Amino acid sequence: MDSWDLASSVGATATMVAAARALASIEPDPLITDPYAAPLVHEVGIDFFSRLVDGAAPPDETAADGIKVMVDMMAVRTRFFDDFYTEACWAAVPPVRQAVILASGLDARAYRLDWPAGTVVFELDQPAVIAAKTAAMAKIGAEPTARLCTVAVDLRDDWPKALHDNAFDPSKPTAWIAEGLLMYLPPEAQDRLFDNITALSAPGSRIATEFHGGDYGAELADRARTIAGAWQGEGFDIDFTELFHHGERNHVVDYLDERGWQVHSRDRREMFTDYGRRWPFPPGEPGGTGPTPLQQSVAVTAIRTETTS
Repeated sequence: MDSWDLASSVGATATMVAAARALASIEPDPLITDPYAAPLVHEVGIDFFSRLVDGAAPPDETAADGIKVMVDMMAVRTRFFDDFYTEACWAAVPPVRQAVILASGLDARAYRLDWPAGTVVFELDQPAVIAAKTAAMAKIGAEPTARLCTVAVDLRDDWPKALHDNAFDPSKPTAWIAEGLLMYLPPEAQDRLFDNITALSAPGSRIATEFHGGDYGAELADRARTIAGAWQGEGFDIDFTELFHHGERNHVVDYLDERGWQVHSRDRREMFTDYGRRWPFPPGEPGGTGPTPLQQSVAVTAIRTETTS
């Protein structure tokens, strides 16, 4: 599919993630607080997710388990990227006042995080996605807590030029996030993404992303197929299994290291422990203790230390 909105294809995954953030926000002792997630899900209008955030019970045990895993994973993932921006924009030396959210979807960080004065947040996504979210946030009366610049561009097109055209300054340190994105890119597009980020990053720039290791497309498709199958009886008819790209790809840690970034990675299970959460995959399941790509999942942060590779 060449383009999508928030109710179809890759865009619908953004709605699924927003639903997970909404549910994570109302847990006891929540890791995150996203007051915009549920209203945005309702504005998109996918009935299954709207009912879910309204408290509808999952249709069966398999569906309930899939939803619980999704909520757990998204709570930890969201907190990781939230903490990255807090560190980059408040504690970094030099200070970072330019943030870029790639494939922003229904990300509400420009509205819900505490940004230092003078911070500019750039959100990049498909034109239909940007338009729908902008209208939805205006409808619910949300106001950005930083200077927000939306950039309506397909990441398969010349998005660096689109950033330049919207007053992005490559001479200033930038904090980038690529959250929930790499799995939807072919291996060569993943490399091109990080090449472009590197070219636009002044020394002191930072990036946060995640990497699942190896050829994880098949495993992610299998897990999506199982979960979606359990949801279909409730009117969920979106096929996520064709969205994941297969093929071995360069490891993000090595790729960034070779291009002048100082890289730190953290095992996903270690992140769960650090945030006081239990790893949701039992032994023998994908992501559990077996040698699967999801077992190799890492959260990655890096600081730009060189201007040439």
